Amino acid sequence: MRAEGVGVGDRVAAVMPNMAETVALMLATASLGAVWSSCSPDFGERGVLDRFGQIEPVLFIACDGYFYAGKTIRTGDKVAAIAAALRPRKTILVPYIGEAETIAAAVPDAVTLAAFTQAFAPAPLVYERLPFAHPLYILFSSGTTGVPKCIVHSAGGTLIQHLKEHVLHAGAKPGDRIFYFTTCGWMMWNWLVSSLAVGATLLLYDGSPFHPNGNALFDFAAAERASFFGTSAKFIDAVRKEGLRPIETHDLSSVEVIASTGSPLSPESFEFVYAGIKSDVQLASISGGTDIVSCFVLGVPWLPVREGEIQGAGLGMAVDVWSDDGLPLRGEKGDLVCTRAFPAMPVGFWNDPTGERYRAAYFERFPGVWC
Repeated sequence: MRAEGVGVGDRVAAVMPNMAETVALMLATASLGAVWSSCSPDFGERGVLDRFGQIEPVLFIACDGYFYAGKTIRTGDKVAAIAAALRPRKTILVPYIGEAETIAAAVPDAVTLAAFTQAFAPAPLVYERLPFAHPLYILFSSGTTGVPKCIVHSAGGTLIQHLKEHVLHAGAKPGDRIFYFTTCGWMMWNWLVSSLAVGATLLLYDGSPFHPNGNALFDFAAAERASFFGTSAKFIDAVRKEGLRPIETHDLSSVEVIASTGSPLSPESFEFVYAGIKSDVQLASISGGTDIVSCFVLGVPWLPVREGEIQGAGLGMAVDVWSDDGLPLRGEKGDLVCTRAFPAMPVGFWNDPTGERYRAAYFERFPGVWC
């Protein structure tokens, strides 16, 4: 990448599965002070361009296809169309289904990953020395109400927030084996990768969680001796409704934490985790989001787990629930607010030089208070 001229502040955009090459390419990007952004390969052409078209990447990285639920999905035509619209300095094709060379030959200024790296011997990364708040990631809002927002997250803020959550809230330690079911288009992928800083091993899974059957993720966790098992509330509910009982069929003795996010975890699912998956485990229902690439509320290892509840606010997060009038509420529904600054606040939106859109998104309702 350095030889290609990628440098501080440049954007590198990837449409990739959750695989080792994706992690390596992200780390290489970060070492240069460039900014990483990724989407899942199941995104359509328009969805990718609505996101990457705003950030003008100098490198576009894409897989040659992917596998899902026993099917091979070819992406050559989509990759060619996206590359033609983005017009990056170089397009890099990463082999997954065996068609990278064919696609690279048909796309202008495209090479395979092997051709891109063949002239260089393996060597340790040399990191640029940059400010704490230097951009690391650009993540995107859902785009359901318009063009997706390009949310810029800093290297220092992201790392310190994730280390806090991994070590103090999830009990991660060197040698742990961390798994979270995610795609590269969800902020949980960025969260997962940060566990490398703990000295943990990443367990990467790509594909359907229900292929060939509903035990697929438990098969993976047992085989790989996962210590942290992360998934969604919908997955746990689906496993419960399917009548599966991993507690009887799988050796999950290595699992110390089960985390659930994406939506509230129902009381029935809390009961099922302890009765049907593992009885001696910390169950952490967590909630945060793309906007903060982390959590507002999550697990607390030294507190009891209560059915239907989240254990507590993140350390250093001044989380509260307010009424429409800006008054604290207890035992009532309201709006989640964070009344003080925290490390994982975005440093801004891309192409928002005055910060007007950023302030309108988070601070308009209660001035100076995140809502």
